Parts: sequence; C-alpha cells; structure tokens
Amino acid sequence: MRHTPYYPRLRGHGQDRPGRPCIKATCESGRSNGVRMKDIAIGIIGGTGGMGKWFADFLQKEGYPVLVSGRKTRMDIPTMVEKCQVVIVSVPISATREVIEQVGPLMKKESLLMDLTSLKVEPVKSMLRSSVSEVIGLHPLFGSSADSIAGHKIALCPVRAQKWLEWLKDIFIRNGADIIETTPERHDELMGLVQVLNHLNSIAMGMILRESGLDLRELKRFATPMFNTKLAIIEKVFTNNPRLYAELITLNPNIHKIIDRYGKTLSDLKASIDKENTETLMELIKERNIWES
Repeated sequence: MRHTPYYPRLRGHGQDRPGRPCIKATCESGRSNGVRMKDIAIGIIGGTGGMGKWFADFLQKEGYPVLVSGRKTRMDIPTMVEKCQVVIVSVPISATREVIEQVGPLMKKESLLMDLTSLKVEPVKSMLRSSVSEVIGLHPLFGSSADSIAGHKIALCPVRAQKWLEWLKDIFIRNGADIIETTPERHDELMGLVQVLNHLNSIAMGMILRESGLDLRELKRFATPMFNTKLAIIEKVFTNNPRLYAELITLNPNIHKIIDRYGKTLSDLKASIDKENTETLMELIKERNIWES
C-alpha cells in the first residue's frame, strides 16, 4: 500500500485542492503583487540536508508550509508540484539539470521555480526551457552553518519573474539579508573569481603541503595566525565535501579563462623570482595591485 504523507492544510480561505491555495488579491497577512503572503506552500527538492534544509527551516519559521522531497523522504516530485506554488531545487550541481527537467514540465504558469546552486547560467537555462512558470535563480552567498540570514548576501537572477520577485525579496530584506540582483552570466563570471579562483588556490596550496613531505603537526607548531586560518580553509575543502568544490571549479563556464590566467600569473611570478631580485618582484606586485587600479 502506497504511503500518503500528511500535508498541512492552508488556513484562511477556500482551496481548489488540499494543500494548494488559490491566489487572491487580498489577505489579512499581506500581499505582494496579488500573491498571498502566508498561505503559500513551498516545496524543496533536496531539502533534507545542506542549504536545502537550511531554507526549509528558515521558511517554516517565516510561517510557510514547507514540503520536502529527498532521499530520506517518501515525497515524490509530481506530488510536491501539485501541492506547492513555489518549488526550489537544491541538489548537487551535477544533478541539477536532470532534476529541473523532471520538475519543470509539471509547473503551472502562475507558480515559481527556483534553484539554490552556486552556478546560474545552465540551471536558469534549464528552468526557462523546461517550464512555463516564473523563474528565479537564487544563490545564497553563505553556508548552512549560518545561524541567521541577517547580514548575509543573496544573489538573485530574476529572468522570468513578474509576480513573485517582490514577494521573495520582501522575505529576505525583512530578515536583514543583502540582496544582489544580477544576470546569470554576470553571476557566473564573478563566481569564477569569488569561488573558483579561491578554491583552486586552496586546493593547490593543500597539494603542495602534502608534496612537501612535512608532518602536519610540525607545520602547526610553527604556524602563524594567518597560516592557521588558511589551514582551516584547506582542511574544509579536502575533507568536508570534495565533490562540491570539484563541481564548482570544473562546471563554471569561465574555468578555462581562469586557469589560463592562473597559469600565466604563476609563470610571471616564477620569471621574476628566478632573477633573485627583490626589486623586480616588488615592481610586479605594484604593477598588478588591484587596490590601486
């Protein structure tokens, strides 16, 4: 016998079916462009861990019914889409397109489809191509260890969002988040530096430390505060979720440009250092100083 999960009924108005509210122009809890504020069911695919779980908890605290589909739940995607006006995809980057192509054709025109991945160009293209719903790419620029959204940045790519954008922004702004609206292309270009270059550098440093043959405990005995900070970052990359960092690097559309620049910069540094002339290296540092550009 198939298990039928319990879904909370939404309060305060008539419903065309259980768990899926009608959108009306007025509501005692407020509205945004005619969308009911507190009577919206939100579904999160991949909401049992990581940022998916973080947003599930956050949105529940905001008063929204949240339905979760994941490996640890019996909720299937068609059931979730039928009951939710807003669906968020929060799965590994490599699985995002496949999941979007499953959920997209099920979405209604008046609904909202979003993703939480760290890349935006391909997921947004997939959402636009596979659905008729409104589409917003969303990237929280913080991790699931954050206690609150206050003071943190969230990048939004509202590519097809007439009705739902103000509703979404209102939730984040009321809770103290810093909203950055951008295009998917610009987002991925900037993430190429903020994430790809950053993590690439950490991976390279970690590999060099390993190849040095020195004992990590001895390194820590001589560590400065800055070195300890870097070690903690490197440890997270190597031990926490290597697949996440590998996908962030290899799937960013700007990766080859970044790798070329990285290699050229190392080559320029080596050429300068090979001269064993402090002045030459100092001039190169001054010449490439972004704070004086």
